[in-house]
Amino acid sequence: MEAPHSPVADPTATVTATFTVNAPDLMQDLGRRLAKVLRPGDLVMLTGELGAGKTTLTRGLGEGLGVRGAVTSPTFVIARVHPSLTGGPALVHVDAYRLGGGLDEMEDLDLDVSLPDSVVVVEWGEGKVEELSDDRLHVVIHRAVGDTDDEVRAVTLVGVGERWSGEDLAALGV
Repeated sequence: MEAPHSPVADPTATVTATFTVNAPDLMQDLGRRLAKVLRPGDLVMLTGELGAGKTTLTRGLGEGLGVRGAVTSPTFVIARVHPSLTGGPALVHVDAYRLGGGLDEMEDLDLDVSLPDSVVVVEWGEGKVEELSDDRLHVVIHRAVGDTDDEVRAVTLVGVGERWSGEDLAALGV
């Protein structure tokens, strides 16, 4: 499987881990495990083809963070805020698929205001939200495309910046 791009080549990456995920429930479980290392101020960018599992992973993040509301794709509302039920950070779930521009077009969402107190997850955020933070987690999900029922996904976690330098992302393995 060839990834849509090569996040591992990012010169600012401090840590990288790759997993094979064989089913949607395992993708959701990876999200629950990943939520345990997230904290307020974390920016998570999700990249992958349509149907790769970005929202499924985010649903697991929401469960792991203990937030209110069903985590569903925010494609048509662009962004949803899920407040914490446990005193932890809120989950701000953004779908930038329909937004063509970079950070300028994202400014109306006030993500820079939400970021310090929340975990901000942006689907289709590559090339659009990197300027929000020097530290971010880029999650790249690759699946076979075309006429296939293949549920196998290659998930690469790329920690960028000082925030991720001490994290053992490989310990999140499926």
